[in-house]
Amino acid sequence: MIDTLRQHIISRLGNDIENLETVLETFRHIKAKRNEELLRQGDVCSDVYFVASGCLQVYTYDNEGNETTRDIIMEDNWCSELLSFGSGNPATENIRAVEHSDLFAIDRPHFQAMMQTVPQFDKVYKQILEASYANSVYRINTFVALTSLERIKWLMEYRPMLMSRLSGKLIASYLGINKDVFSRLKSKL
Repeated sequence: MIDTLRQHIISRLGNDIENLETVLETFRHIKAKRNEELLRQGDVCSDVYFVASGCLQVYTYDNEGNETTRDIIMEDNWCSELLSFGSGNPATENIRAVEHSDLFAIDRPHFQAMMQTVPQFDKVYKQILEASYANSVYRINTFVALTSLERIKWLMEYRPMLMSRLSGKLIASYLGINKDVFSRLKSKL
């Protein structure tokens, strides 16, 4: 399973893979069960996760206790609550495995040590941050401009795997649509 992480890093660095084995040794393998909470709002986020298989949900609760999904992270991607991870302050979001998942986690002390001693690690981290920021801005801007039906169509076109793997309730939360409205609109497609 570590080969998945190895190939992911090589794909980002090309031939610049000096210290790759040192980096890989700092990660620990975690098997998360479906619905297992990896981070609870109010706790300090201590890890960055690489998703080798499975799926994670990043979410929060609104004032009425409704779950709002910020992101859904699938294979070959990274997940964390970076504000809490970087500052050591309590997290404002939750992270949960929505499928049985194989993850590789690096904790804050190991992460900081890699940032200071392995230039390639810093390079990969910057790439991940840039991609995460770009994806978040794109999704927010896209969803603001679209109707509920258009959001469903967007998801079917750009992230069709989510429609086949996740519950309607979770997809509705990700799209920012009431689950009953989501079911009604989806049945028209």
